[in-house]
Amino acid sequence: MDSKPTSPAGNTNESRDPARLRSHRWFGPDDLRSFGHRSRLKGAGFDDADFQGKPVIGILNTWSDLNTCHSHFPQRADEVRRGILQAGGFPVEVPVLSLGEMLMKPTTMLYRNLLAMEVEEVLRCHPIDAAVLMGGCDKTVPALLMGSISADIPSIFLPAGPMLKARWKDQTLGSGSDVWKYWDERLAGNLCDADWKGIENCIARSAGTCMTMGTASTMACITEAMGFSLSGAACTPSVLSQHSRLATQTGRRAVDMAWEDLRPSKFMTAGSIDNGVITSLSIGGSTNAIVHLIAIAGRLGIDLTMDRFDQLSDRTPVLGDIRPGGRYLMEDFYDAGGLPALLNRMTDLLDTDALTVSGVTLGQLISGAEVIDDEVIRPRDNPVSPVGGTCVLRGNLAPSGCVIKSIAADKRLLKHRGPALVFDNYPAMKAAINDPDLDVSADSVLILRNAGPLGAPGFPEWGMLPIPQKLLRQGVRDMVRISDARMSGTSYGTCVLHIAPESAASGPLALVQTGDMIAIDVEARTIHWEVDDDEAERRRSAWVAPDVTPPRGYGRLYAKHVTQADQGCDFDFLVGRSPDAEPSIH
Repeated sequence: MDSKPTSPAGNTNESRDPARLRSHRWFGPDDLRSFGHRSRLKGAGFDDADFQGKPVIGILNTWSDLNTCHSHFPQRADEVRRGILQAGGFPVEVPVLSLGEMLMKPTTMLYRNLLAMEVEEVLRCHPIDAAVLMGGCDKTVPALLMGSISADIPSIFLPAGPMLKARWKDQTLGSGSDVWKYWDERLAGNLCDADWKGIENCIARSAGTCMTMGTASTMACITEAMGFSLSGAACTPSVLSQHSRLATQTGRRAVDMAWEDLRPSKFMTAGSIDNGVITSLSIGGSTNAIVHLIAIAGRLGIDLTMDRFDQLSDRTPVLGDIRPGGRYLMEDFYDAGGLPALLNRMTDLLDTDALTVSGVTLGQLISGAEVIDDEVIRPRDNPVSPVGGTCVLRGNLAPSGCVIKSIAADKRLLKHRGPALVFDNYPAMKAAINDPDLDVSADSVLILRNAGPLGAPGFPEWGMLPIPQKLLRQGVRDMVRISDARMSGTSYGTCVLHIAPESAASGPLALVQTGDMIAIDVEARTIHWEVDDDEAERRRSAWVAPDVTPPRGYGRLYAKHVTQADQGCDFDFLVGRSPDAEPSIH
């Protein structure tokens, strides 16, 4: 589906005075410094007709050979450039940090805030009137939004798009989700090496992000619902001709946004943030979206709490039947009508008056969007779930809250009580989990600690703890697992995540011992550690806090300033609206 951006009323030629452009401060004056700016552009082969009096549009490109989700970005950047030129702008491509989920260690989440800082400063220090933000792979999306919100320069997001769905034998494969599924089958002795290799060779079928409703697709949908991308952008598969046209349309729209001075502060509101939360809940989205949305809201000066997620979850049905919480993949979602069609089934829940980068309201954009397949995008009277796919739990094990993706969990385990089996860190867990002598049963509650924002460090996706091999061979495929880690949006299972405060920050998880009884009740939204206060205090007095601060570099900055999961894991000094900080030009 092609986007049809509409400019707001009043965007006339009279308003297109070059002196109003931010870049005019660099190129417009008749002085020595502007002479230098213009002459250096001419040294690069440009002349006055290329840039004088035209909006300068930054193409912030997160391409890298090490980020396979973005391998098509060189071509898309050229297509964005084409749209900018069509609309009378001057395109400049600016490479920024690429956070490739698969190859970047220990976790891309460690570097989300670094990219956000880079984006903010790149936009602020250069003569850029508007920006096209090219991203897709998980943490690039919130980072690009966070940085552009803080810089408050007109910005529009171009998602990488999901890859094509994969096929192996007679199976349709979903990235991530089916990796975990078939790995368990291999450990259980049900999958041969040749079949495992066959899955490896076909599960990533094209460029683009995971075609399940992982973090990348979740954040792309949220971004569209918040009004930060063109309508229909989130679900358009990466390699379709429609995606090329989307790139060109995005470039054209960026030029109009520069003239309109349509900044994030003018269209991003508390209603926009709620629209993002509701969208995530309605598609069975990634639990990572909670952390990212809190951070994005924080950059706007909006206090988005865990309680707000739960309030909205109670009245938001899951309509997107998409893996891992459903049956279908992103390509099917696109063919069924995409996000606009789903949102048009929830207009009573959304702030339809929220403005978007298209210059019109969300309600105007989704009006008339039709669902083509009711199996993929469910009717309101036949939802995948009557309430949102993610729940917030609280209790003495998580005083500041934790989350569970209930839609992707075994329903039998949503109310469970069992003995804890505690692993102090990831290496200890990995070394012991498949030991045939491990004292574990299907009723055990697996606990991993020191895996949070500080303890790991970087808040890695370790929360889908592996099922012990001895249990896999008995047919067990899900257990209650609790950690202060995150998990991939493509993951599934009864995994309680984001325990806050984390163990490394002296949270109660640090005090749990193997054999302690743990109870969760998702319907009641509770998580309880069955130990009396005196025993808990005795353990706390004996507990020694780990040293989690690196001696130097970015890691030290991170450790000293990152907030906890319930606060969005942003740096404390970046939260809140930035004052207008235009650079001096001398």
